Amino acid sequence: MDYVQNPADGIRIAYRVEGSGPAIVMVHGTALSQAIWRGFGYVRELAADHTTVTLDLRGHGRSDKPHERSSYGAESMVSDVLAVLDEAGIDRAHYLGYSLGGRVGFSLATTHPERMLSFVSAGGSPRIAPGSFDRVFFPGCIEALETGGMAGFIDGWERSGAVLDATTRAAFNANDALALAAYMRESQNDPGVPDAALAGIHQPTLLMVGSEDRRTLRASEAALATLPNATLRVLDGATHGGTLRHPDAR
Repeated sequence: MDYVQNPADGIRIAYRVEGSGPAIVMVHGTALSQAIWRGFGYVRELAADHTTVTLDLRGHGRSDKPHERSSYGAESMVSDVLAVLDEAGIDRAHYLGYSLGGRVGFSLATTHPERMLSFVSAGGSPRIAPGSFDRVFFPGCIEALETGGMAGFIDGWERSGAVLDATTRAAFNANDALALAAYMRESQNDPGVPDAALAGIHQPTLLMVGSEDRRTLRASEAALATLPNATLRVLDGATHGGTLRHPDAR
């Protein structure tokens, strides 16, 4: 594991570079880490003919985990990705983002299009809807983090019906509960990327979403109507959490 300090605010970001060839940066979802790209086999397959770049966004994995909500604006997470690419000496990269990583990708594509060769949003959307974390996890999940820590969060999620595989459970347990809560509260106030900005994304874009991830599917269909160079792939039967593991995702 390598580390770089984000020059914007000094937050230390963990990352790893493997393979050789055209660069692809992969960015995880909420409460996960770069470990998912290895656990689900993406690094193993892509590193055969790509330079794979994975990172832990601030508040996640092995990166710094500030407790202040102000640390978690979209522009800060975009700058985490840019800091890693700069440190790795990569001018332009393909981009694959899952959920939160997809949302960061939309922001990156609109603010620094010169750094992105192509864009795959897996279960992501240009903006977060109010109450999204309660719907993705369980009602009151942020309060559970603040009062019961990661153990309370995971217990509440499983009581709501979630079945967690070992990779996902390990990634969630690696988090700092108060940092994760601060990120969630700040993210809910983020206005996201407006439609007018989406119209300026000219990179080849793939919107990949599960048929059972209905809210994200509606958001992807709306974005498709605005993005000038995008296609939509609906993964039959996939939920939001099952998007990356669907056999048609790779």
